[in-house]
Amino acid sequence: MDKNESFEAQIDADGALQRRAEQAVYRAQVYAFLSAAYLYPFENWSEDLPLAAAAVARVESAPPWPALQPMPLEALQTAYLCAFGAAGSLCYETEYGLPHEYRQAQELADIAGFYRAFGFTLGGAVRERPDHLAVELEFMHVLALTEAHALLTGAAEQVDLCIDAQAKFLGDHLGVWIELFAQSLALNTQEAPYLPLVHFTVEWVRIDAARLGVQLTSRNRKEANHTPFDPDFSCAACPMVDLLH
Repeated sequence: MDKNESFEAQIDADGALQRRAEQAVYRAQVYAFLSAAYLYPFENWSEDLPLAAAAVARVESAPPWPALQPMPLEALQTAYLCAFGAAGSLCYETEYGLPHEYRQAQELADIAGFYRAFGFTLGGAVRERPDHLAVELEFMHVLALTEAHALLTGAAEQVDLCIDAQAKFLGDHLGVWIELFAQSLALNTQEAPYLPLVHFTVEWVRIDAARLGVQLTSRNRKEANHTPFDPDFSCAACPMVDLLH
C-alpha cells in the first residue's frame, strides 16, 4: 500500500468512527427523550417532540416515529394519570412475573450493579427505584453517550465495554419486560400520547437489541404472574384502611 492509499484508508476509517459516534449520540438523545416521557410530567416534554423526531430520523433502521403533537402541560398530566395512575405501578420491571419477593431484591441488586459499574447514580429532584422504566431508559442513554465519547477518543476497550453492557442490559432487563409493559398500558388507555409512544418504545428497544445481536423473547401479559408481596408486608398501618370501614 503506497502513501496515498494509506492516507485514504485512514480517512475512511476516521469517517466510519465518526459515523458510529454520531449514531450513538442520536440513539442517546432518543433514549433521553423516552426516559423523560415516562415520568410524571412536571415539565412539558411534548414541546420537545420535534427534536425527538429529528433524532429518530437520523438513526439507521429506526422505527417510524408516531404522529404526536405537543399538548398543554395540564392535558399531559391528565393523560399520564389516566395511563399510569397516581402510583405509576405499571412502570416497574420487578412487578412483572417474578416468582418470589426475594427474587425481586435480587433483580433490583443486579440492575443496581449495572448502574454502579458505569457511575450511574440515582438522585436529583425526582427519585425512582432502579427498575423504573424511565431510569432504565436513562441508563441506556448514558451507555450510548459513553460509547460515543469512547469512539471519538479512541478508547477501544471502553467502546467494547459499552456495547457489551448495552446488549446485556437489554437482554436481561429492559428488553425482557417492555412488551409486557405495553400490553398492560393498553388496558388503561387507548389515547395519545402514551399508547402510540409505548408502541414506538417497544419497536425501538427491539430494533436496538437486534443491532447488538440480542434476541429478545416476548411474553404475553397473561403468562406473567404478579410478583408476590413480602409476607411481612401489611396495610394495617395505612390511614387509607380506615376509609374502607
